[in-house]
Amino acid sequence: MIDYRPRVPLRIYTADKVLIGEFGEERRNVLRFDEIPDVMKSAILAAEDDRFYQHGGIDWMGVGRAALANMTQMSKTQGASTITMQVARNFYLSSEKTYTRKFYELLLTFKIEATLSKDQILDLYMNQIYLGHRAYGFAAASRTYLGKPLGEITTAEAAILAGIPKAPSRFNPIANFERAKTRQGYVLGRMRNLGYITDQEYQEAQAQEIVVKSALGTPAGGYAIHGEYAAELARQLLYGVYQDNVYSRGFNIYTTIKSSDQEAAYLAVRNGILDYTRRAPYTGPQGQVDLPAGIENDHAQLDAILDEMQDKYPDTGDLLTGVVLDANPNQIRVARTAQQIIDVNDKRALKIVARGLVNNAKADVRIQRGSVIYLFRNGDYWEVINMPAVQAAFVSVRPQDGAIQAMVGGFHFSDGKFNRVTQAWRQPGSAFKPFIYASSLERGLTPATQISDEPFVLTAAQTGSKPWTPKNYGRTYEPMLTMRQGLYKSKNMVSIRIMQAVGPKYVQEYVTRFGFDKARQPAVLPLALGAGSVTPLQMAGAYSVFANGGYRTEPFLIDYVTDSTDKVIMRAKPIVAGDAAARAIDARTAYVMNDLLRGVATSGTGARASRELKRTDIGGKTGTTNDSQDAWFAGYTPDLVGIAWMGFDKPRSLGSGETGGGASMPIWINYMRAALKDKPIVPQGPLPSGLSRINGDFYFDEFPPGQAIARVGLPAPGDGSLQQGDGGGQNDGIGDLLRQLDSDSGSSGAETQPFVPF
Repeated sequence: MIDYRPRVPLRIYTADKVLIGEFGEERRNVLRFDEIPDVMKSAILAAEDDRFYQHGGIDWMGVGRAALANMTQMSKTQGASTITMQVARNFYLSSEKTYTRKFYELLLTFKIEATLSKDQILDLYMNQIYLGHRAYGFAAASRTYLGKPLGEITTAEAAILAGIPKAPSRFNPIANFERAKTRQGYVLGRMRNLGYITDQEYQEAQAQEIVVKSALGTPAGGYAIHGEYAAELARQLLYGVYQDNVYSRGFNIYTTIKSSDQEAAYLAVRNGILDYTRRAPYTGPQGQVDLPAGIENDHAQLDAILDEMQDKYPDTGDLLTGVVLDANPNQIRVARTAQQIIDVNDKRALKIVARGLVNNAKADVRIQRGSVIYLFRNGDYWEVINMPAVQAAFVSVRPQDGAIQAMVGGFHFSDGKFNRVTQAWRQPGSAFKPFIYASSLERGLTPATQISDEPFVLTAAQTGSKPWTPKNYGRTYEPMLTMRQGLYKSKNMVSIRIMQAVGPKYVQEYVTRFGFDKARQPAVLPLALGAGSVTPLQMAGAYSVFANGGYRTEPFLIDYVTDSTDKVIMRAKPIVAGDAAARAIDARTAYVMNDLLRGVATSGTGARASRELKRTDIGGKTGTTNDSQDAWFAGYTPDLVGIAWMGFDKPRSLGSGETGGGASMPIWINYMRAALKDKPIVPQGPLPSGLSRINGDFYFDEFPPGQAIARVGLPAPGDGSLQQGDGGGQNDGIGDLLRQLDSDSGSSGAETQPFVPF
């Protein structure tokens, strides 16, 4: 008690100190004695021990009074516990009513009174005592039941809190408001009789309406922003250091999360998933219950059915469950409770579920009386919408040091703690192509290099298994495109031929510079189409290399950690862009890729991003895998990188026509619209040393016009050869390049042969 260290829970905050998570059985906000308002102290003394400052720990008058009452009624109906005795019991003993326990309590009481001052004892009591709903101490109780700091409470509110200790589970205003009010009246009367308040103050307190409201950041009140995935990851990271001790020592984790960005990301992901669900064919009600005819007139019976239904199909955030009372093509009547009946009749809402309202609707999609559905308030009208089956994830980082600004790992945290930002290994599709292109720039290709876009085929004999016949999206082909055009249009054939020219083994090694796992990026040609495996967080770190000028900065979440005394015990020391040791790729490569990716976001498959945000400093790339199983948009400005992904946890097609540009880019745009608001546009900087712009395109000094690779996969003018020059000194084919790569990398001549794709 002399060295009191209360069990204070682990708390997780954003960088701007907004609470996003709290972990631990005991919710407690410890206050110093002088921080507790006098009206709260007076209310407690009136309710529990008005002679606290006069007795020596045991109120003998109270003991005699209680003993007389107990003998009269032949049972232990009254106690005479002082505040000191309650402190002894709360710290050291159980609450069982036995004479042995009471004897020990008396001994401890004498010891406490001999050791601590009265103010110290009252301070311990007010911070330690349990007050229901996982709230320990009156500061936590004030937030839990009244939604305000203890320093702001009125006399009436102090009295209702002071009445709780007698029976925390029964006298708290959430569990039983009427009993809490009755107990409040007793406490106010005692305060008046003891002279703590005047008659007028008593009358005013009696008349004040008590509003029960749980503050944000309490178990009952939730949190101001939706940062559950980030909070859980921070908890896991610190648990790895302190194990179970992490939940009681009052640690505070201050993350790198920016609260406004986090809420923008949550809304962007949620709206993106709901928009996809509206586009997808309606799959039918969630379930069916039996609604007897006329049950609407029996409110008690209807509410019983609805309660049972909501236990099985609970609300999820702002998706609310209800049971259909009547349905036709013009209106759906839905019961939330017997008193709350919602009419869905907006044409936009009815269009979403039209296939379930027609006369010949299939049994599994028909909306009828008794159907269990989810309701969503979409602006000024209600709509019926399925609980989404699709998932999405979004993460943004600051490229200069890797600080995570926002993280949303799925549609709703209550679905499970699986964080798709860090745990979902998915194929990146075309969003991986920029890393293939970057590797080629350092091997002699330029944005002006001409590359064949004709169909590419490996026969079964070449692969050793089955033929590989990759396709362009839309199955459209062109004879030739420049590298720049190939990236803008996201042409698969161009990407494959670039990788074939550079060499899969070289590319496999090269992409590890961006933080990708070598084992998950096989040295085979399909890697050019994003056939490896990545997480959204890896992609954020990788695109940061382009955004910050070529430096690899590791994404991190925890900025610093403090103990219960606010002393900093851990602090991040991130690698910062500009540190020579963090250099991942040539500064010239980063500059050229920035130029190319800004072009993609202005004129290519990502043009919608620049158009809607009205910015010219955006770079980015869409990504869609085979059969539209994964949809990506990876985009950035010089100060912020964002990665959006959408797909099913068990991979299957998102549907015909669903792409990264249509499914994931809107999530990215909606986030960036908020995150980049009022942020100035950052122009591209000056050319780095060793890079020249000639005739509108870029050349490394070691690969000037005439020595850079001019053509890939195309015959030399005049004779169709892949290995002859065009007479001007330029290398038009891949043969010489491959021989050069072999000698530079020390690899075998096998690099010039077709590669096994799987």
